Amino acid sequence: MTTVLITGGARSGKSRFAQELAQRLGQPVLFVATAEAGDEEMRQRIEEHRRTRPTAWRTLEVTTHIGHHILQRIGGAQVVIIDCLTFLVSNVLGQFIGPTGDNIDELLAEKAVNREIDELIDCLNRIPASFIIVTNEVGTGLVPVNRVGRAYRDLLGKANQRLAERTDEVYLMVSGLPVKIKPPLGGV
Repeated sequence: MTTVLITGGARSGKSRFAQELAQRLGQPVLFVATAEAGDEEMRQRIEEHRRTRPTAWRTLEVTTHIGHHILQRIGGAQVVIIDCLTFLVSNVLGQFIGPTGDNIDELLAEKAVNREIDELIDCLNRIPASFIIVTNEVGTGLVPVNRVGRAYRDLLGKANQRLAERTDEVYLMVSGLPVKIKPPLGGV
């Protein structure tokens, strides 16, 4: 059993690589999808992702409290793919954004995201399965122009750090190519 975190930019091949890793393990898979279809374009993206998954995999679509839901629905799965942490943090953060969309209770949002990550780490520790977690690396671009964007970037960055510390392996996807960054090659 191993835990893997896959990070990178949009359309860098993260989901494809996660699915390839899971298929190589050759065990029953539970695929945990965290995206919500807020508009038609997003609905189409979700449908495209559904079509690319093997039909033998079970899918759990859940937007928050994923650790709890996985514990309840793990069944006989030996591999769990979580795709993705980026949407999970966005889903939690959305609960704390003001009605105009430009204000946020950052303290409450941070506490809620920390609880979500605590719950997920507890799940990783309790379930004897391999986990493959997909996330985005959002801190390498421009500083977001508004407070909500900056809060999101910061919260996702902290969540990524916590999971990278807990996982056995971390890959950075660059142009469809996985670059292993933990443990580093040569054990350095």
